[in-house]
Amino acid sequence: MTPAACRCRFPDCPGQARNAEHSVLSLVHNRTFEPRYGEAVALSPLVARMTAPNASPFTFHGTNTYLVGERDLAVIDPGPEDEGHIRAILAATAGRSISHIVVTHTHRDHSPGARLLKAHTGAPIVGAAEHRPARPLNVGEINPLDAGGDTYHVADWILSEGEVLEGDSWSLETVETPGHTANHLAFALTQEGSLFSGDHVMAWSTSIVAPPDGTMADYMASLDRLMARAEQRYYPGHGGTVEEAQAYVAALKKRRQAREAAVLERIRAGDAHIPEMVKIIYRNVDPILHGPAALSVLAHVEDLVARGVAVCEGPPSLMARYELA
Repeated sequence: MTPAACRCRFPDCPGQARNAEHSVLSLVHNRTFEPRYGEAVALSPLVARMTAPNASPFTFHGTNTYLVGERDLAVIDPGPEDEGHIRAILAATAGRSISHIVVTHTHRDHSPGARLLKAHTGAPIVGAAEHRPARPLNVGEINPLDAGGDTYHVADWILSEGEVLEGDSWSLETVETPGHTANHLAFALTQEGSLFSGDHVMAWSTSIVAPPDGTMADYMASLDRLMARAEQRYYPGHGGTVEEAQAYVAALKKRRQAREAAVLERIRAGDAHIPEMVKIIYRNVDPILHGPAALSVLAHVEDLVARGVAVCEGPPSLMARYELA
């Protein structure tokens, strides 16, 4: 088979047969996306997507809200505190009822809109528990992501692994996927064999894993949990759908493992502090993103210290000094 004959989604494919092992050769993000603000874009007979107009370097073109069902709808992730977006949701669902407002996790670009939508519809808020760090804060530690957390979120019904939410034409199975946040959930749409992946898996970019909001150990375990499932199409919190999802998740895992290897290489080379590591590992990344990159490296070194691969004096932090165990 020549490279031109291979029809996989990886443009640097050397032409092997398409399978999960082949696909992890390269992780290619798909940044092609038309948000069509204010419109409900039909993705399947049961799923429509509406994108909130809150574009940023961290939200891509905005937060995706999903309308699930035919007559009685579940609305997944109503987005930020944006009355205009809520009015657009209500207009798109006119003539149908909203039975559940589902929240994947409690970052402020996903969950505050749930309270606004409940005020208009009376529908219960279900899904993620209250916002919390993935671990206790160390003495003197400040959570740099506090501003991004929706500390006002309160669910009427907290869902946990395996619990199923049902409507007249749909059922959503809860899949716990901590890592990006401690309370992150995904939801499998049984009728389609698809999955709403929130910010855990996205086609446009890898997810931010930043302590103490999230942990790398949890994130990697959640990737394994998804790889043990059968869904091949994911509807993410930002950007377009993830197709051939099992191969894509396998590639995400390989990417994270490669990043861990890069961190170990820098420690081995004598870069004892995270800012030094970031300058080398992320040298081709816009410096404006080096702050979030440092938190990503911290997530890796926290995991390495917990596993006894690396050591530092005191708890892992952005300013700690690291060396191999």
